[in-house]
Amino acid sequence: MIATPKRPARRRPRRRLDHRRGRRRLGLGLVVLMIVALVATALRGGSTPHPEAAVAVSAPSHALAPDGAPIPTLLATGPNGLELDLPINQARVTAIVYHGVGDTRVVPLAPAGHQRNAGLLTRLGNLLTGASGGSGPGYYIDGAGSGPDTGSVDVGAVAGTRVYAPVDGTVVSIRAYVLDGAAHGSVVQVQPTSTPADIVTLTNLRTAGRIAVGDQVTAARTKLGTVIDLSKVITQELAKFTSDAGNHIHIEVGPAPATSLLL
Repeated sequence: MIATPKRPARRRPRRRLDHRRGRRRLGLGLVVLMIVALVATALRGGSTPHPEAAVAVSAPSHALAPDGAPIPTLLATGPNGLELDLPINQARVTAIVYHGVGDTRVVPLAPAGHQRNAGLLTRLGNLLTGASGGSGPGYYIDGAGSGPDTGSVDVGAVAGTRVYAPVDGTVVSIRAYVLDGAAHGSVVQVQPTSTPADIVTLTNLRTAGRIAVGDQVTAARTKLGTVIDLSKVITQELAKFTSDAGNHIHIEVGPAPATSLLL
């Protein structure tokens, strides 16, 4: 009886295994490329803000756009639905900086927009979660002050720039802003219509003649005054983030009827 030769064993399973390994290596390579791209994007500072809501980092005084009311733009939010609008015309803003003021009574704010000096891990997280969409104003957080890092916000602008109400509400106080025994502009306090338990305090401005206690104001529409020049009076920390002396409007939120402590 003639023996039938055995057929050679098939090697298809091994080929399939090699094919699977190749796909895994390809997938791993794509993941690595994506991570490298994300890191490169984060190091460049993320995506470009939406043109209508973008805020200039700095602008030479001779090249500033005509002054006027800002485009209604959310600056920050607070508890209980409080919303603060940008009080300065977008083309005039030199920088937006949040910092602590050493007072536990201030209400920490939640900045809108995107943080320009965020750490690498924060940028990567924002990119992965889609939180860095780019809309809204760019801002900085200065951790040099004590208390919550977002306990107040400075909106930079050259002296003489118009300042508008950041909220709808009622003017409840106007008084002199005193530094070293001398008055330098005014302190204006507004009670928001939406959150009457809060008081929004603005300093570093010279009030408009027609603004008085009891007046109703509209966010981004009612002029409160103009930014004053404090460059010869104090060293302004905002200058670390701008190309000028760092003049700005300072904003805090605190509980009513207590008066916010100021810088």
